[in-house]
Amino acid sequence: MDVLTRRVAWRGTGSPVFAYAAQVDGAWWVLRQNGFPDHPRYTLFVAGAVVGDVEDLSTRAPAWDLDVTDRPALTGAQRAEVLTSMRGLGPYGSEVGQPCDGDWCRCADR
Repeated sequence: MDVLTRRVAWRGTGSPVFAYAAQVDGAWWVLRQNGFPDHPRYTLFVAGAVVGDVEDLSTRAPAWDLDVTDRPALTGAQRAEVLTSMRGLGPYGSEVGQPCDGDWCRCADR
């Protein structure tokens, strides 16, 4: 399955780092907002595992709908489940054991 062509209706999480999540085929898909432009704009995680980075959603993942204004945010229980599964993965690179800690980067704020 090509995740970039899959139609996904994202929902807001209320988190400044893991701002978007969607349940797809029983698994949580989560977009981490990275410290752009120092890092790719987003990193996609599926069921807590990194899938890859996405720079430009409009051209790379046009089927993804990030306009969450007309969708309900996650419930408290859903939000807790999503954020618990992403614990420790806030800084860019943490998913591969190399969290960004450069002086020029704001990843430490995450």
